[in-house]
Amino acid sequence: MDNIGRNVERVQTGIRIEKRLLKVLKAVAALHDITLGDLIEGIVLHAFDGKVPFDDESLAKIAELKGIFGLDLTAADSHRLVEKDPS
Repeated sequence: MDNIGRNVERVQTGIRIEKRLLKVLKAVAALHDITLGDLIEGIVLHAFDGKVPFDDESLAKIAELKGIFGLDLTAADSHRLVEKDPS
């Protein structure tokens, strides 16, 4: 595998995401010194290939960050998230 970059066209998007999840993602991106967009692209590309995007060391740090930010959601919750009533 070579180190030549792949040309892509990126677009600006506005997504809604669970607040604590976003905090953890931003912290993980900062730990790896990459942008949030780069982190999300990497996670999705790994998932599309059926690969785990994080090694054991990163997963341990993510678990720590989840505790710090109070993120108690798991993959089992992924299709059951409901936004609370704003009123």
